[in-house]
Amino acid sequence: MAEQKIKAGIVGGAGYTGGEMLRILLNHPNVEIAFINSSSNAGNYIYDVHKDLFGDTELKFSSDLSDKIDVLFLCVGHGDAKKFLEANAVADHIKIIDLSQDFRLTGNSKLQTRTFTYGLPELQKEVIKTASNIANPGCFATCIQLALLPLAHKNLLLNEVHISATTGSTGAGQSLAPTSHFTWRNDNLSVYKAFNHQHLHEISQSLNQLQNDFPVYPSDKNKLNFIPYRGDFTRGILASIYTECNLSEEEALKLYTDFYAEHPFTHVTNRDIDLKQVVNTNKCFILVKKHGNKIFLISIMDNLLKGASGQAVQNMNLMFGLEETAGLKLKANAF
Repeated sequence: MAEQKIKAGIVGGAGYTGGEMLRILLNHPNVEIAFINSSSNAGNYIYDVHKDLFGDTELKFSSDLSDKIDVLFLCVGHGDAKKFLEANAVADHIKIIDLSQDFRLTGNSKLQTRTFTYGLPELQKEVIKTASNIANPGCFATCIQLALLPLAHKNLLLNEVHISATTGSTGAGQSLAPTSHFTWRNDNLSVYKAFNHQHLHEISQSLNQLQNDFPVYPSDKNKLNFIPYRGDFTRGILASIYTECNLSEEEALKLYTDFYAEHPFTHVTNRDIDLKQVVNTNKCFILVKKHGNKIFLISIMDNLLKGASGQAVQNMNLMFGLEETAGLKLKANAF
């Protein structure tokens, strides 16, 4: 007798994160997709929008919602998840995983009878296992937090932290904007939201959870100096980080390796790393080096997978008692 599958619904299935959610769930051994909601594409085949899925599915977008599901993924823009939940009654038995930033901060984590748990498995896996509602972390936030959590765990974030991170164009979403046009983005590099990127809130909140004297942004004692870049490539994030630290390189490597020993997607090394190792996977690679009295970290991952839809499915696996890696053993692009 076949094992009963988790029934999943997706709201906002036409965008980048919705498309990645579909690609994962269509091949997930424990999931059946019940509906893909998109008011602008209702009635169209999924492959009319996500053309690479031609031959994989005959599912169509729908404007309808069903309560005959176990989990609902909200793959909508920032601000739209809260509006959707205020306008649509979602049955209490349905677990919600929201990929927007609407419920990530402690002060915004409640709506009506629902309380959202911050869904970074490397930070609070056991809490996620018993959660009914997940606020999926942001892409920059995931990449940077994974680089800094082990230091916060040992109360070692005592000085200024300097971060430069570059993301691919898919991080800007599917809607066209002046900075996402090919003619502007190609052969180009630019800084945006220097020192005040919105992900600083959730990064510092998580670091403070482990190191309670770490200031939560915004604060006049802010220690995170974050310079985000728009990269001339499609997907992936590379963050380079340094701060003063008294650990030797050997001690730092052991700290990081031990911290992530029980986490299947985060891997630590002192060898050079590059984005093609992780693009199209749910992995995060972290390079750990020492230069004088400074620890130097590079963190790399796919912004649409570990930074969005892949991590959302990882959270779903934990919530439903599945193998954490189910449906997420994905091949890197490599070349």
